[in-house]
Amino acid sequence: MTNISSNAVTAEAEGPLVPTDPTPGPKAKAKPAWMNLNFGPRLWVSLGIIVVIALLAFVGPLLYPYGPDEKVGSLYDAPSAAHWLGTENFGYDVVAVLMASTRNSLINGLLAGTLATVIGVGIGVVAGYIGGWLEELLMGITNIVLAIPSIVILILISMSLQSTDIPFFKGIVGLALVIGITSWPWTARAVRAQASSVSTREHIDVAKLSGARTPGILIRDVLPYLASYVVMAWVLQLASAILAESTLSMLGLGPSGTNSLGMQLHWALAFQSVATGAWWAFLPPTIVLTLISFGLLYLQSSLDEVFNPRLRRGKKKNLAAAAKRREEAARKLEEEMKAPAGVTEVIV
Repeated sequence: MTNISSNAVTAEAEGPLVPTDPTPGPKAKAKPAWMNLNFGPRLWVSLGIIVVIALLAFVGPLLYPYGPDEKVGSLYDAPSAAHWLGTENFGYDVVAVLMASTRNSLINGLLAGTLATVIGVGIGVVAGYIGGWLEELLMGITNIVLAIPSIVILILISMSLQSTDIPFFKGIVGLALVIGITSWPWTARAVRAQASSVSTREHIDVAKLSGARTPGILIRDVLPYLASYVVMAWVLQLASAILAESTLSMLGLGPSGTNSLGMQLHWALAFQSVATGAWWAFLPPTIVLTLISFGLLYLQSSLDEVFNPRLRRGKKKNLAAAAKRREEAARKLEEEMKAPAGVTEVIV
């Protein structure tokens, strides 16, 4: 009596095995990483708003027949065919002033927002990665700055700089510097938490064992994992900087002799545009400022959906079906693993 495996019997019945072709077939070309992102309609709407405003601010003055410093009428002339939004308190064309103000406010936001992001990300990454006493020191300074309302700090610094005779601090760049060095704390706290989480991953340990130095690890191994978060923080800093400039300018602490959305509102209020019914003096800058803020905040929200798969609206509908498919595949695999290999007894 001999025990013969059923697999061998089956192999004889089916005939000799034909060797497969070892040559691999053509591999599918890998898609770039950005093509896997979900660019939804919210992203395109927010980008459209920002692009249109940027074109009006930077390209519009080149095509518009009047300049922001060209006197074309008297105090609060009503809108007409020649001047679409009338004139403001100094007799300048409102559209020309509005485009110049929007340009300067965007430049201020870019400078201040970028500076605040760089400072916040630098402090947060160093504190989160190194830890220890350095983290306690940096976060202690951050908490102290956060404890003081930022608008109070901005007002005090702006008042001090306005009283000096240094022209730099009275311009749009000087104001952006003030806003940038006072707006970084919340970014530093948020990035510190993310960097602390990344520093515990295996690729960081591998980099340390390979002899890489701390600056190289921070640049090559930590910051790339925080890129999406840094971009979203930068967008929020842009919106915050533009609103901060408008607030200071409305209080009379903005860049003197420079057009901005906040200064335009300041002069409109100072010359009683609301009381006199000159809506074209205060309503256009208010609308533009609202659109800029809405576009940037909407962009940040849409970027969160792009970078975070859990928030992608297009994927939510398929989550239940995908979970069901995974459960079915796991059940079939479990059944196959439990099935014993049959042994057939053949009597010779």
